[in-house]
Amino acid sequence: MKKILLIALLLNTLFAAAQNTLNLVPMPAEVKMDNGSFQLNRNTRIVLEGSGLEKTASLLNEYINASLGYSLKVVNQYSDPNSISLNYERLDKDIPGAYNLVIDKKGVYIAGDNAAGVFYGIQTLLQLIQSNTKLPYLSVSDYPRFGYRGIHLDVSRHFFPVSFIKKYIDYLAAYKFNTFHWHLTDDQGWRIEIKRYPALTRTGANRNGTIIGRYPGKGNDNKPYGGFYTQAEIRQVVQYARERYIDVIPEIEMPGHGSAAIAAYPWLSCFPNKPTDIPANMISQKSIEEQKNGRIKLVQETWGVFDDVFCAGKDSTFMFLQNVIDEVIPLFPSRYFHIGGDECPKTHWKKCPDCQVRMKNEKLKDEHELQSYFVQRVEKYLNKKGKTLIGWDEILEGGLAPKAVVMSWRGEKGGIDAAKQKHYVIMTPGNPVYFDHTQSRNEDSVTIGGYNPLENVYAYEPIPKELNADEAKYVLGAQANLWAEYIEYPSKIEYMLFPRITALSEVLWTPKEKRDWTDFERRLPAIFESLDKKKINYSKAYYDLKATVIPAPDNNGVLWKAESNSKKGKIAWTPSLLSSYMGDYTEPLPVKESVDGMTLVLLDEKNNRLSEIKQSFHFNKATGKKITLTTPADKKYPGDGPFTLVNGVQNETGLARSSEFLGFLGRDMEAIIDLKQETEVSTVTVHVLDQNGSWIYLPSQVKVTFIPDIDFTGNDLSSFPSTTKSVDPIEDKGAKTIRVENAQKCRYLKVTVKNFGIIPPGNPGAGNPAWLFVDEIEVN
Repeated sequence: MKKILLIALLLNTLFAAAQNTLNLVPMPAEVKMDNGSFQLNRNTRIVLEGSGLEKTASLLNEYINASLGYSLKVVNQYSDPNSISLNYERLDKDIPGAYNLVIDKKGVYIAGDNAAGVFYGIQTLLQLIQSNTKLPYLSVSDYPRFGYRGIHLDVSRHFFPVSFIKKYIDYLAAYKFNTFHWHLTDDQGWRIEIKRYPALTRTGANRNGTIIGRYPGKGNDNKPYGGFYTQAEIRQVVQYARERYIDVIPEIEMPGHGSAAIAAYPWLSCFPNKPTDIPANMISQKSIEEQKNGRIKLVQETWGVFDDVFCAGKDSTFMFLQNVIDEVIPLFPSRYFHIGGDECPKTHWKKCPDCQVRMKNEKLKDEHELQSYFVQRVEKYLNKKGKTLIGWDEILEGGLAPKAVVMSWRGEKGGIDAAKQKHYVIMTPGNPVYFDHTQSRNEDSVTIGGYNPLENVYAYEPIPKELNADEAKYVLGAQANLWAEYIEYPSKIEYMLFPRITALSEVLWTPKEKRDWTDFERRLPAIFESLDKKKINYSKAYYDLKATVIPAPDNNGVLWKAESNSKKGKIAWTPSLLSSYMGDYTEPLPVKESVDGMTLVLLDEKNNRLSEIKQSFHFNKATGKKITLTTPADKKYPGDGPFTLVNGVQNETGLARSSEFLGFLGRDMEAIIDLKQETEVSTVTVHVLDQNGSWIYLPSQVKVTFIPDIDFTGNDLSSFPSTTKSVDPIEDKGAKTIRVENAQKCRYLKVTVKNFGIIPPGNPGAGNPAWLFVDEIEVN
């Protein structure tokens, strides 16, 4: 009996070891390996055992031809083990798309619970073929975890041709995504032909220029920019996606982000005769001239949120939108229709006579309820047409439309609230599934900011812990978003998409208990090799040289810690810009004084530089000291924890290195610094960011409380000396530091940085809480 158990254990171990050599992504739910192999060759046949699979077989042949240079004969009857059989089976899984893949002495057999399941089984087979045409005997039983597995693309800020959109769809199909969210309209361009309103593409699809660099930019490039898809091209893309079992959801933005439509038809605005506002340092020369010559409304040339939104008080606005919807619906068979609904300032609505009359007649108490009225009116029209409305989580404001699906992007709260109200939800939080955010701390191109590395994407769990089992059923799945403000070319899209799309595919497909970051890391070299073969321009940030500043054990100075996932070469370092010395990095480097340009270098086997990080340290009395926060930073911008504020690193590049900041949305920052002993203090300087276009504002004030060497736990601190510095948002605009002066002797400093509050009218994000960004507290 013991021998039998031992043999069984050995076989299980061998099966597990064999499974661990497979480089599939997403990893299937269950894989069992066996002895033997199947040799794919020119004489292999595709057998259609299930009806209606001709197109799927044709796609399999296309993929094989592209990979191996030959196609296989398609037949309707099995007669030879040298076959790939396609069939259906009842698999009884909760979500459609399950399949079985068996490779044995009878050949290759793929059976799906529907045609999509067969297609997903083919994608798994193709990954095996990529590695070797000698396919191991195995049995795969696989099924999706979520019914909604989406990727988004913004084609308004920058336009991409149909040929690339098809390639983008191929990328989604290869990793078993089933939804393409196509963001077709926004302030910077209207990209879909509407025959009833030709000016939408004649005028709204074209802008006179674009800001240069990261917002607020360095002027305007003065280059006309445009493009749109004809309805015939839209149909072509939708059919192409449908053949790959991908649902295409159109997004037509309303009531905000409508500048391009308003440029084409100014009567859609609350104030048709009010010229479009583009700041003087961002507007193109052509637009300046056109406005001088009488043109009123322009397609936006910069990024952000704008006050000129669709007028909610005019019935003509709704008639326009209904007419647009009537032309869009026949192009997209999807049950869903995305209306945006995000970032809609209420500034114009508050001043608009028509909107105010609408509010009075409909008994709406404020402009948030007016937005809810707008969304619900559009939803009723869509429902009559057999469509379900999707909107960004702002559609919760003022009351959620009865049947709407919420896409939660401002963190997970909107999704949690909607699920608790028994509304379906798609999770797409900026952190970690906004793929326009940088994936490297060593930014090598302009992005919108943020930091969403590969490992954070893989760690994402779409079901929030705040939801119970019944509420969790309302989470349909999740989606990554790729906004294109700073993505002008297809190669940059690929770079931002890969390899993060592979990580997200496993989050959305593979059973939660089967996900394993260590095994995913094992598969990454093979994933990269596959991308190389396909000539896809992917990010290698996973192998980046990474550096963090951590406290020294005795809070005396700091340690600079380096690491890399690269298995080749080594890490070296130089102490400063002025030094020619280069030594091997073996442990975290102690830093105990200010230094300019300390450098870490990743070298290959021949000592060629692969990457490097330069860092200056600015020491003061708080550097390296113990710090605690009474108000934690927002999880979107956690920096490296509270120590970020006393690590001696002062941000010099703004949002290019957003990881150097702690961000607080609508909340104050309150920190206590322990100087270790009573110390003479004359100034406390708080380093902040002022970038209103990104909703980041200077604090309204900074207060410093000086506490002696006592146990003050639970004490009222108002009796200790303090100094408050008020900040003038106009006079101090653009300031990078807030300096508080008061000569005191203390051991502890309580530093309270008060958030600006609500963003005022006329600014991007008006009516929303402002962000407070702090990167360093300097004590001298």
